[in-house]
Amino acid sequence: MKNRLIASLAAILLLPVFAHAEASCSSLVITGHPVYMPVSWAANGKITGAAPELVTAVAGELGVTAVTSRDYGSWESAQAAVKNGEADVIFGIYKNDDRMRWLDYVEPPFMMDPVSVVVRHGEGFAYAKWDDLKGRKGVTNVGESFGNKFDSFVATSLTVARAQGVEKAFEALVNKSADYLIIGLYPGQIAAKKLGIAAKVDFLPKEIDYFEMYIGFSKKSKCNALKSSFADKLKNKVAQGHVKPLLNAAQKRAEQ
Repeated sequence: MKNRLIASLAAILLLPVFAHAEASCSSLVITGHPVYMPVSWAANGKITGAAPELVTAVAGELGVTAVTSRDYGSWESAQAAVKNGEADVIFGIYKNDDRMRWLDYVEPPFMMDPVSVVVRHGEGFAYAKWDDLKGRKGVTNVGESFGNKFDSFVATSLTVARAQGVEKAFEALVNKSADYLIIGLYPGQIAAKKLGIAAKVDFLPKEIDYFEMYIGFSKKSKCNALKSSFADKLKNKVAQGHVKPLLNAAQKRAEQ
């Protein structure tokens, strides 16, 4: 009886804390990758796509009345905005040790993201394992990370340049400044079509890997207290299959 009374009193005392957390989190600034269709992409100064729709839906269920999606011009700049607290939430991001210093990841990941090797049409090579990339010149978009393990392999064993944007990365490949491009399968396929170079490139049949894609709160965000409740809502949506329809609808819009 005494223990139950203490627990009840503790819950009552915590109510103002939770109320304050919700009151201070009536609005969120969210951001993501500006060229990662159908997960996210820039449009009219905002980031649209499946991921921001998912974040907005969860935030609404938690009582957040205003969600502002903001395009910071590049993936690197979006991460910087979250790191310094200018933005509260980032979506479509992989996990690595460096990012964990400034980002509170929301578990679980909301999707698995296949990452591909792209080559010039007709100039493919046998690729079965990461070692098969050694001795060749690669390129990827600046600000990209592919998890601790592959990032470490790139740093120690490969030659991979960083291009200022997806368009520049494809340009380096097509112009023979690089032998291969590392990019997410879905955004890579859509970008190649939109750039009018789909017939000039090939996606090798074996992916580099499938990576967990997350939503994260800035450690400097006033809304960081929402992370636990956000995780509960997100877990339910992932389990109930809400993400795939969002991706399918976003892909149709992206390809228009």
